[in-house]
Amino acid sequence: MTWRVESSFVVKMVAAAMLVALADILFWEARGVGSTLGAFTFSWAALSLLLTPAAWRRRGSVVAGAVALMLGAVMVNGPGLIALLMFGAALAVAILLPRAAAFDHVGRWAVRLIVFGMVSVVGPWVDLFRLARLAKKGNKGATMRGWLPLLPLPLIGGAIFLTLFASANPVIGQAVASIGMPSFDVETVVRLLFWGAVFTIAWSTLRPRRVRLPFPANVADLDITVPGISTGSVTLALVTFNALFALENGLDLAFLWSGAPLPKGVTLASYAHQGAYPLIATALLAGLFVLVALRPGSATAKVPLIRRLVVAWVAQNVFLVASSILRTLDYIAAYSLTVLRIAALIWMALVAVGLVLIVWRMLRGKSGAWLINANAIAAGLVLFACTIVDLGSVAATWNVNHAKEAGGTGQALDLCYLNQLDSSALTALVAMEQRPGLSPDFATRLAWVRSGTLNATRKRLEGGGWTWRDQRRMAQVEAMLGGRPLPAAPDAGQYGRNCDGSLRVPPQRDAVETNPDAATANTRADANAAADATPPTDADSAEPLTNQAAR
Repeated sequence: MTWRVESSFVVKMVAAAMLVALADILFWEARGVGSTLGAFTFSWAALSLLLTPAAWRRRGSVVAGAVALMLGAVMVNGPGLIALLMFGAALAVAILLPRAAAFDHVGRWAVRLIVFGMVSVVGPWVDLFRLARLAKKGNKGATMRGWLPLLPLPLIGGAIFLTLFASANPVIGQAVASIGMPSFDVETVVRLLFWGAVFTIAWSTLRPRRVRLPFPANVADLDITVPGISTGSVTLALVTFNALFALENGLDLAFLWSGAPLPKGVTLASYAHQGAYPLIATALLAGLFVLVALRPGSATAKVPLIRRLVVAWVAQNVFLVASSILRTLDYIAAYSLTVLRIAALIWMALVAVGLVLIVWRMLRGKSGAWLINANAIAAGLVLFACTIVDLGSVAATWNVNHAKEAGGTGQALDLCYLNQLDSSALTALVAMEQRPGLSPDFATRLAWVRSGTLNATRKRLEGGGWTWRDQRRMAQVEAMLGGRPLPAAPDAGQYGRNCDGSLRVPPQRDAVETNPDAATANTRADANAAADATPPTDADSAEPLTNQAAR
């Protein structure tokens, strides 16, 4: 038994060392994070699942492991924070599920994952001490297997302290260098710490810690008595709520859905934008009321009149959410589309789904765990789709197609926002440049924003930030140009350009007369900012993109 424990430990130590070496090559040597994050996470998940045979025998672990591998593949296309967080959660569930009795509900598992993340920080060091005691008890430390668990802590700790002393004391530094060891500096210290962090993260799934939660599994179904809630009060409340919601929905039908003229002084944009988010908060409060006052099996949930009133009220809430979505769409049509507005539309749709699930739970007598899991599945599917689709590219393409400069019905194109989207807006910017009839001022500003975005994307592709998604974007740009040269990037001017490509305004004369020292400092700051904002003036602005990529 001792030999099996130690051999398993050694195999996992080797796997962790392999992941540390892979991270060093993909991140440290490459000096950046791009599709390499997907390659590392996929390898991490594959090794962890391979060395956890118990996960192969649990259907839930197999599903969670497959999701983790898919998210690793998604991050090869383009890394993202949501994909990384979902990957970590899926891999942890796959590894921990064989140690749990069952998967109860997402809320309890969310707490379990948080605790697991905290205890995993000290996991490697606890395992080293435990295995060292086991080896000493089994064979008195006389064999290599007995000494092996004792080595990592003193070796890693000694290397870190030796590096720090060599950096602080030139005598030690010269002595270390004279015996052929690598030079010790701050970068070496940071690199060793990076190795330690990667080892700790990898070890958390290679040898996971057991997590015990203090609260019971059926906490979502506990019967909580709320003062003031009775059959009579809930009935009166639902009648009142239905009447108020009918008033709001009637107004939306009259002005928002039918297109009737609004009262004097109220514009459609203000009517649409002002009520979108407060109405979503109203729907959330409605869902909370149903959860608290009409739990399955409670006295209020058994009354037929109350059940019918709840169904009618939730139906009105769903219509209210639909009105909020329409308000947001009208506001987007009047102004522009942003990633946050796309996220708001997705959130509104999830609220509507949640309301329907709440009523279904009440009518069918489902448990609280069922409701939590059903909502988590809906949210997880939507978030998984968001990791695949580039919402920034969707927003940029929509804005370009509907911009006033392109003959659309929208507002003037917000070049500052497209500049903020970076490579997500690259193809949309190039497509806009190909449109005929652009005004000279707008074409100049557009060329400035496109040039900066193109140069930044090319720099990432040539460095450690390479992603498959950006590589495909560059290929798409080349196909769009068909060998034609891009317009030359405009001059930055004396004071540089703003985020939308417009020239910066020179300092005011009265400010110079009032405080010449401050004016001089501002002029220098503007000059420095202009130098930073000036795009590379190589020949790529006036020659085909194919030639630039070849160089």
